[in-house]
Amino acid sequence: MIVREASEKDYPELRKIYLESRKMNFHWANSKEMTLEDFDRDTVEEVIILAEENSRILGFSSLYLPEDFIHNLFVHPDYTGKGVGAKLLHHAAEKMNKPLRLKCVSENHRALKFYESNGWKKVIEEGNHGEQYWVMQFK
Repeated sequence: MIVREASEKDYPELRKIYLESRKMNFHWANSKEMTLEDFDRDTVEEVIILAEENSRILGFSSLYLPEDFIHNLFVHPDYTGKGVGAKLLHHAAEKMNKPLRLKCVSENHRALKFYESNGWKKVIEEGNHGEQYWVMQFK
């Protein structure tokens, strides 16, 4: 598995992964409102890194470098639990300055457990009722 910076030619597949993963895992969100174009809107001014194997994109992360912030981390549903997310986190940590930050929806228990198992710590829970998220940090 290699991790590299994404290029425009990767975007069609990245859009699909972003949409499919959210529809499958974001039970708190209205999946009917999700579109392929959400990827472009949600990654403006971010560096996108992806993990691939045999020319197949397994997952991606979008990084907002000015704030050392991981905005998105998504793994193709077929490759969840196979080390893709951890590899992307490791690569992100090499590209940015510590401490790194991210936000994880409080309802996303699986993701919270994943981040904590990879050394991330919950700092503070924020947001309005029904829209809460944890600010997490990696030192």
